[in-house]
Amino acid sequence: MSAMLSNEKWEAVIGLEVHVQLATKSKAFSASAVQYGAAPNSLTDPTVLALPGSLPVFNEEGLRLAMRLGLALGCTIAKHSRFARKHYFYPDQPAGYQISQYDEPICAGGSVPILEDGVRKEIALTRIHLENDAGKNNHAGARSLVDLNRAGVALCEVVSEPVLRSATEAADYMRSLRQIVRFLGVSEGDMEKGHLRCDANVSIRPRGREAFGTRTELKNINSFKFVQQAIEHEIARQIRALEAGETIVQETRLWDADAGRSRSMRGKEEALDYRYFPDPDLPPLEVSDATIEQIRSELPELPLDARARLIALGLAAADAEQLSSERRLLAYYDATLASLGKSNAKLAANWVSGALLAELGRLGKSIGDSPLEPARLAGLLKLIADDTISGKIAKGILARMMESPDEAKDIVEREGLGQITDSSALEAIVDELLDNNPKQVQGYREGNQKLLGFFVGQVMKATGGKANPKMVNQLLRARLDT
Repeated sequence: MSAMLSNEKWEAVIGLEVHVQLATKSKAFSASAVQYGAAPNSLTDPTVLALPGSLPVFNEEGLRLAMRLGLALGCTIAKHSRFARKHYFYPDQPAGYQISQYDEPICAGGSVPILEDGVRKEIALTRIHLENDAGKNNHAGARSLVDLNRAGVALCEVVSEPVLRSATEAADYMRSLRQIVRFLGVSEGDMEKGHLRCDANVSIRPRGREAFGTRTELKNINSFKFVQQAIEHEIARQIRALEAGETIVQETRLWDADAGRSRSMRGKEEALDYRYFPDPDLPPLEVSDATIEQIRSELPELPLDARARLIALGLAAADAEQLSSERRLLAYYDATLASLGKSNAKLAANWVSGALLAELGRLGKSIGDSPLEPARLAGLLKLIADDTISGKIAKGILARMMESPDEAKDIVEREGLGQITDSSALEAIVDELLDNNPKQVQGYREGNQKLLGFFVGQVMKATGGKANPKMVNQLLRARLDT
């Protein structure tokens, strides 16, 4: 029986542990800088190297960022939390233990929202806790080299409840979490740089059974695509094994993206194997109600909430999704709309997500360093809304406004770019055009409706593109349909 057919009687149970690199300038417990791409082992210090006599001092900014994420996701913030030592040996962890949080994490509960077939769904969290990162092993043939630049970098680990039921749902969860941490400024969220790394715990059970099956852990997956592929592969592997009468072994597996399969790495440890105990060098973290409320008051609107708000304004789902994909893009759109008025929400959406981003791309700039302020763009869009200029003329003006401080109305007045809206003037042009093209007029009246475009184009050509297209269409139809 194929895995696809067998999947009808099996149910996957998936929980994700996502390591989020916090956007601190220095490491979690020392003053060493955090910088991607620095020369190997150039960002270390006595604490990172675990030299005798060195003592950790916690980076307060890491605490604030973790609390910011926790509050945004509806977690309960612990007023008293503690660091522990998690013991295991890796060559990229000089101390022989990781500083983490065990039984007293900073955040508990909460959820990550995702969209499932357009419907919002909350994926429950167990906890979010603070810890420091290990270094990185670089393997070259028979040699392995250790780079400790990443060792000690501040992380928070976002642990979901085992409530995900498909690889697609897990990938959607990762996308949503990445977007949220970027919106909040908690992390750059660049998966290629290791800012977001996922460990997926996967088991299967017969449908309808409540007890969990034996789980395996897929370690350090760093892309949405690989998260989905690795989980799909693991679900199929476990189904095949159980239907062949084999036993699933609790273990940690590595995902080989090139080969499209996982391989066993080591037996999966339980909490007792790590020999957790409170770190004697670090005092408990004490957080006041005032600090919690201050951070809560600074939270921005989250992506899915913004998306729903934009759809309520009348935007298409695709436009709302694009505009809410990045915090600075959303802020630019909102500022434009504040100057333009909500009645023109669709017009603003079309121009911000279309022509504006295209011009910024041409200039090699991002929305955050746009030379065109939202209020000036709104001024341009007002001229379109009141039929002073056409969209075609507006695009030319937009390109010029990107390179000058001029207001759109000043450019239009100075250069006489306003649309021709004098009906008598347009009627004269239309009448002359129809008189000079009798064959096309006859063709249109015999059923060739496409010729209307020819007539519109000729009027626009005769007026240098200044004729109001809506009026031109109305005048032509009035003449041609009689």
